Amino acid sequence: MRPATAKYDLVIDATDLLVGRLATQVAREAMHGKAVAVVNCDKAVISGSKPFLVKEWKRRHRQGVPRKGPYIDRFPDRIVRRIIRGMLAYHNPRGRAAFERIMCYIGVPAQLKESKSITITEANASKLPNTRYMTIAALCKEMGGRWHEQ
Repeated sequence: MRPATAKYDLVIDATDLLVGRLATQVAREAMHGKAVAVVNCDKAVISGSKPFLVKEWKRRHRQGVPRKGPYIDRFPDRIVRRIIRGMLAYHNPRGRAAFERIMCYIGVPAQLKESKSITITEANASKLPNTRYMTIAALCKEMGGRWHEQ
């Protein structure tokens, strides 16, 4: 993994962005060879009703065998990174290399405070036809995740 002090070609602020649409853009940029940092992953949103989302993610977290997986984390940055991984062909070398160029952060780390972050207007949650969505942070809290914001 790339440390936070590394140079990123693109820094994306995930505040109020739909995580699926964000993931497609990040995956596309990484496949084109850019190093991408996603900040404020805890403020990204996922669409759906709260009871459905909590039930589905708890089911995903419980399934499988503890030693064999699949492993579903309860940290916002890791959930967003896993969703982005789903947009990549990470089983082949090119997809694996693209996945290594992507890093997600809770909040904005001190090393990236000075860098200019962009937002993706097409992925904004205001484009949803209804108000059924929740933040990744709220989802993690419902799943029992404990983390410290930076």
